[in-house]
Amino acid sequence: MAKLKLNPLDDRVVVKPAESEEKTVGGIVLPDNAKEKQQKGEVLAVGPGKLLDSGDRATLSVKVGDVVLFGKYSGSDVKVEGIEVKIMRESDILAKVE
Repeated sequence: MAKLKLNPLDDRVVVKPAESEEKTVGGIVLPDNAKEKQQKGEVLAVGPGKLLDSGDRATLSVKVGDVVLFGKYSGSDVKVEGIEVKIMRESDILAKVE
């Protein structure tokens, strides 16, 4: 994927949610309104880190390219350069997928 022209601030992270499943495990095709929002996605951009009282920046635990799990109602949904993404704080990320 081409580099996204978006620079999140502080401890914010830009995540592209994974596509929703088209079929159930049993093979039933789901209509668009029945699909659940994915809670997994790829990190596209990260901010410089939260500004600490000392003036230093805290390093983020995630980097561009990581696949992460996030809360169901985490972040803000935005469309940038025709791509649907979520912008959320690093603390909204629950885990990295190895």
